[in-house]
Amino acid sequence: MTVPTLSRPTPERTAGRPGLGAQLLRRKPIGQMVTEADEGHNGTKLVRSFGVFQLTMISVGATLGTGILVILGESVPLAGPAIWISFAIAGLAALLSAVSYAEMAGLVPVAGSSYSYSYATMGEGMAWICGWCLVLEYAVSVAAVAVGAGQYVNEALGVFGQILPDAISQPPGDGGVVNIPAMVIVVLAMLLLVKGAKESAWINTAIVVIKVGILVFFCAVAFTAFNAGNFEPLLPMGAAGVSAAASSVFFSYIGFDAASTAGEEARNPKRDLPRAIMLSMVIVTTIYVLVAVAAIGARPWGWFDGTEAALVKILEETTGQPWIALVFAVGAVLAIASIVLTVLYGQTRILLSMSRDGLIPKIFGRVSRRTGTPVAGTLLVGIAVALTAGLVPLGALADATSIGTLFAFALVNVAVIYLRRTRPELERTFRVPLFPLTPILGAAMCGYLMLNLGADTWLVFGVWMLVGVAAYFGYGRRNSRVAALSHEEYRELSGRESSPLSTPEPTKAEIS
Repeated sequence: MTVPTLSRPTPERTAGRPGLGAQLLRRKPIGQMVTEADEGHNGTKLVRSFGVFQLTMISVGATLGTGILVILGESVPLAGPAIWISFAIAGLAALLSAVSYAEMAGLVPVAGSSYSYSYATMGEGMAWICGWCLVLEYAVSVAAVAVGAGQYVNEALGVFGQILPDAISQPPGDGGVVNIPAMVIVVLAMLLLVKGAKESAWINTAIVVIKVGILVFFCAVAFTAFNAGNFEPLLPMGAAGVSAAASSVFFSYIGFDAASTAGEEARNPKRDLPRAIMLSMVIVTTIYVLVAVAAIGARPWGWFDGTEAALVKILEETTGQPWIALVFAVGAVLAIASIVLTVLYGQTRILLSMSRDGLIPKIFGRVSRRTGTPVAGTLLVGIAVALTAGLVPLGALADATSIGTLFAFALVNVAVIYLRRTRPELERTFRVPLFPLTPILGAAMCGYLMLNLGADTWLVFGVWMLVGVAAYFGYGRRNSRVAALSHEEYRELSGRESSPLSTPEPTKAEIS
């Protein structure tokens, strides 16, 4: 019989179409994912232009700065002087998941991140849940980071005696009507991504260098005002406060998986993706803990309660030089722009993968022949995120992002265990150390941090998942490309997974 491919038009539904239970458990063959990435979809594909340096900068750009620049003032009151311990705990949880991401990124080097990993291991049902969580993680985190831009724009303008009125620099609920700076940053990132991924990557790299520089500069200044007494008592809110803060600041680490969404734009994804993920985690965790220690050493923890743009204010009070605050504020706005750019990039690539599989509308999977980017999907996502950033307060966004992220990370840890047991022969360019202890601890720590999030966050998550169930049954279930295959076609396609991925892929003649 003719061996089917998922890159051809979706076949009509037949009597052989699986029932609901069987469809939810249908896995997408890894070899087919790799073939689709290499051949593109409908004659177009993403451009492979990233090396390990650009991938690392994408990961660092999407991660570094969020928790320090935007939500430090909200997290310090939860943990007190032990906020640096909260960052370390969240960093450990992220690192345990990062090593699992590194193994899966080398094994399944395609766009889609944990959505694709779940589809290859646990089936369509879990892949949909993971993908829906990633939509929450990426889109909402872009909005959450952009919300903080208004604070730093005002700090920069304050040097000249000017300030934006709350009506146009704060969202409803925080004393304003719409956060214009947040919307502007998202729109600019959207337009840059439409132009091309390679151009976006180089601009992001330049901004990351500036971002690291301003945070190192902050530490140098803050340590001149260091007071060890600010760390006493270390745990004024107890261990529960440290855990609660760790759950909240985990939001600061979500960006490292942005590199895994670039699997189809990396020149050597099996080698470079694992290296980029691990290297970025080391850089980000080190800087986060260092900045947190410097900030608490410079000011008592109670000072942070209700303080916006805390790092700029520390510089102002420590040096008494307005120009220093101006430089840092401008650098902070650029840092926020870098996060918005790279996380928005990751969001569009995940939606591209879901669209390619038929689970969401085709418009998100259309790649421009001229730019090699999903232009229509980028515009739609950018506009939606810009509106969210302009109208929703920061606190609600940050917690909603954390719970979606933690769930997706837990699934990746489970995926590593599953594939080690069921497909031990597959070529792995990176292997999780101390298996199976590391992925088990990673999944358990993600679950623990989820339990420390508030009831309101769980309610939002529950509502979001119900909307996702409705979307799946309303569109995804009927349009799934994997489910559209007959039982015979699916068995034939899955049977090609019996050999390692290192063997040559079939030619077009062999599969047509």
